[in-house]
Amino acid sequence: MSTKFSTLESVKNYYGKVLKTNSDLKTSACCSVEALPVGAREVIKEIHPEVVEKFYGCGSPFPPLLEGRTVLDLGCGAGRDVYLMSKLVGEKGKVIGVDMTNEQLEVARRHIDYHRTQFKHKESNVQFLKGYIEDLESAGIKSNSVDLVVSNCVTNLSPNKERVFSEIFRVLKPGGELYFSDVFANKRIPEPLTEDPVLLGECLGGAMYKEDFRRLLSKLGCQDFRVLSSGPVDLVSPEVQRKIGMVSFESITFRAFKLDLEDRCEDYGQVAYYQGTIEGYPHSFKLDDHHLFHTGQPMLVCGNTADMVSKTWYKNHFKVVGDKTTHQGIFNCAPNPSATKSSEGSTGACC
Repeated sequence: MSTKFSTLESVKNYYGKVLKTNSDLKTSACCSVEALPVGAREVIKEIHPEVVEKFYGCGSPFPPLLEGRTVLDLGCGAGRDVYLMSKLVGEKGKVIGVDMTNEQLEVARRHIDYHRTQFKHKESNVQFLKGYIEDLESAGIKSNSVDLVVSNCVTNLSPNKERVFSEIFRVLKPGGELYFSDVFANKRIPEPLTEDPVLLGECLGGAMYKEDFRRLLSKLGCQDFRVLSSGPVDLVSPEVQRKIGMVSFESITFRAFKLDLEDRCEDYGQVAYYQGTIEGYPHSFKLDDHHLFHTGQPMLVCGNTADMVSKTWYKNHFKVVGDKTTHQGIFNCAPNPSATKSSEGSTGACC
């Protein structure tokens, strides 16, 4: 049996047979460290309790402006995020969930009609597919067919992360967005621990070293991704602490776009204005941990940031002044602590 196959079987067993609800988790890795965004806070109250109790995510990967979009949820599990986005995309949108675990999919599919009725949809706008996130083509997901790919504490579970992200950028439409949360490590995990069933199931054994993640995306052509928020993972169990307490873990939410961006932030003298027109965000909009746009206020931006707000579905909500005809050199683009303090992007533990 190959190592990659045994890893997948171990993960399927952990999520299909070992874990019954999220109260069985031994760490806070698969436990959301983020508050739900504005549009999702009321929707979660409408999700079936059985679906909620089998949620093992570590973040809230839900950007705004989802109405009418086609969304793909990788490792959808029992479907909490799929159903949440089902309401957000509306009847003209579509949400596809992909998972490899029969037990999780059984729960998800059991509640399709419940949520269709709950959301007052004439027809269900969700679809659950059994498949592997490393091979979305076999699951029937076509190239350039998806507006948004989300994933909530799942990519760490894959033994072939390069294939996962390669597939993500294949299925995304040009200008489409990847918005996901996962667990990352401050160093490379020792090899024997990467095959430990408990550590794998708790989203630790397969966690990528942050710099290796950056290198992987660069290799695949994604030269600039953005961090939205992060929080430490608590190794609650003494057993887990003994095994892997020498490593520090973070739950991080990222966003990336299918755009041709530069590998450094370059200065072209461009200025961007947020127009305050995104529903639920009248006063400010947080692109990432160092770009908090206040409505009507000019912000100097690098060429990559200008493209992110002018060549994606955010374009109708921003005004960008200037182009790339004149290069001014490198752009000083660094995280600003004040950018994380917006009341519209607050964070807080959920469990």
